[in-house]
Amino acid sequence: MRCRSCSLLELPRARQLEDKEQHARSLVPATTWLPSVAGPDDGFRNKAKMVVGGSSSEPTLGILDRSSAGVDLRDCRLHSPGLADALEVVAAFITLAGLSPYDVALRRGELKHVLLTESPDSELMLRLVVRSTADEARIRKHLPWLLEALPALRVMSLNIQPAHAAVLEGEREIVLTEQASLPMRLAGLELALRPQSFFQTNTLVAEALYAQARDWVGAIDPGTVWDLYCGVGGFALACMAPGRPTPRRVTGVEVSVEAVAAASASAPPGVTFVSADATDWALAQPGPPDLVVVNPPRRGIGPALAGWLEESGVEHVVYSSCNAQSLAEDLAAMPSLRPLEARVLDMFPHTSHYELMVLLARGDDSGQVHPAFGT
Repeated sequence: MRCRSCSLLELPRARQLEDKEQHARSLVPATTWLPSVAGPDDGFRNKAKMVVGGSSSEPTLGILDRSSAGVDLRDCRLHSPGLADALEVVAAFITLAGLSPYDVALRRGELKHVLLTESPDSELMLRLVVRSTADEARIRKHLPWLLEALPALRVMSLNIQPAHAAVLEGEREIVLTEQASLPMRLAGLELALRPQSFFQTNTLVAEALYAQARDWVGAIDPGTVWDLYCGVGGFALACMAPGRPTPRRVTGVEVSVEAVAAASASAPPGVTFVSADATDWALAQPGPPDLVVVNPPRRGIGPALAGWLEESGVEHVVYSSCNAQSLAEDLAAMPSLRPLEARVLDMFPHTSHYELMVLLARGDDSGQVHPAFGT
């Protein structure tokens, strides 16, 4: 294998899933385990993160080997067919525009990474991570060719990352197209993805993720919901209840200003998005909602937020985790919130990583939980 990222590629998929289920069950004592969501074996990734190597006349898009030479991975079988086809056009554009790949050893050149995202509607967002704006005029000059050669391209931007460091992207973004966000329509939701926003890399499994949240929240029927670490608002929008006699009030909280701007642009009545640190914001509120959704990064929600949830009196928590170990540590800090139902979603096939969703309900002193899902 030229790339070692998919460490389980040689292991049968059924065995991969079985091992993930066993790992999850060993860490989370849920009362009920729902059937796991697997998704396809190949062609599931909606985002390509490619290091640019080689030369402008013969660029490589993939990774760098130990000697910092480019290794081309345009044929990676994990990418969707749309991404694979588009990467060929992007490579041709690099040659046409004369963009020089960044040479790590010599610390010269401009183009560092190609970040390409495909929406469920097969539309594309392309981000070129560059060292400076030195090639901006040249890229703009040849942009009409790229838009004609790649008609699915809706958003293109330059991300400026000047540091000689293993950092994927920088803070500054220059949008080159009239359209600045990519519509992401899935699971009955319409989200908007801006260049520096996070979105799950496996579209079909992401649909199952939001559908599961909708089912749990619908059964509980809370009047107020917080979606902490909300990203572009997937869980927040999944938690809406359009036909409810009294509209459900949903608040999404996310530290990324770009993600909140994208979510707020199309937020329906009753849904509000706030740019803030999730823990700081929650601790500053006068009281809890009826239900909290948390979808933190791998480190988990941490002691401060877990402690607040434990003491807050909130009745239900939907916890979506990409790290079962940190989830287990957070659950230990919230003993009053007990895992009723759990589900493994294989967001990252051929690796040891997976998404784990858990519905937590507050129990009383006798060990009984509140009755949304029985006792």
